[in-house]
Amino acid sequence: MGQAVGHHLSRGVMKGRYLAGFLLAVLLAALALIWWAKSSRQPPLIVGGELPAPCRDASFEAVAYVVCEIDLRSYDIGVFQSGADGKAFGSLEKFDKAMADQGRPVLLAMNAGMYHQDLTPVGLLVEYGQEKAPLNLADSEGNFFLKPNGVFLVRKDGKTAIMETSAYAAARPDVMFATQSGPMLVIDGRLHPRFEQNGTSRYIRNGVGVRDDNTVVLAISRSEVSLGSFARLFRDALDCRNALFFDGVVSALSNGERMIVGGSYLAGPIIAVTGKKLATQ
Repeated sequence: MGQAVGHHLSRGVMKGRYLAGFLLAVLLAALALIWWAKSSRQPPLIVGGELPAPCRDASFEAVAYVVCEIDLRSYDIGVFQSGADGKAFGSLEKFDKAMADQGRPVLLAMNAGMYHQDLTPVGLLVEYGQEKAPLNLADSEGNFFLKPNGVFLVRKDGKTAIMETSAYAAARPDVMFATQSGPMLVIDGRLHPRFEQNGTSRYIRNGVGVRDDNTVVLAISRSEVSLGSFARLFRDALDCRNALFFDGVVSALSNGERMIVGGSYLAGPIIAVTGKKLATQ
């Protein structure tokens, strides 16, 4: 009898240990899943790095930014997505290396529009006067389709502008470079009508504004910011009557040699600044 009781007790102890071990394994797996979910939502790696000549650190509404003011009388600016082989560069780091290998080093590069899984642009892309992807007038979900959206462009005469998409479709300007994205941040001095004052959606974001025919303003936040505050940066602090959102989460900026903001994130269209007349075929 005593042996039977001991046997049952031993089995009970073993079951208890097994159950405790199983519960511990479940707990560890749950903690790992929580850690992964949190880490996957972290903002991009903030690297540091020396700012290019046209760029400066700035602060607006308690958010730190890198702001790059490009005078097109001193610099060239273009939009690029793929190399001579037709393959997408895929990231700022790969783009910088490709340009350096060709003897065409860039002063700065930034992701410049949204893309599909194969890295092709969601909207219009024009490189060196050739349309690589068509204007997208569709209605759908997501930031790109938060109308009005728009097009950043550099005309063949070297002048720059940001146009609302339907205005671009009507005018069909003669452009050397163009990239379509959305939403517009500022439209003729007015903030996008769908933006909240300070919405709960916060990400590291980047975009482009135009101050006049010769001045392009690129900005990227160093920490998370709402679309409303980001739009006010362009209108109120950077004096841009028109500005266009490029992207969030994957936003990145390089100085041609290393990352300043962001990490090794995928990129479709890329905007790049070079010394005057260097960006020619």
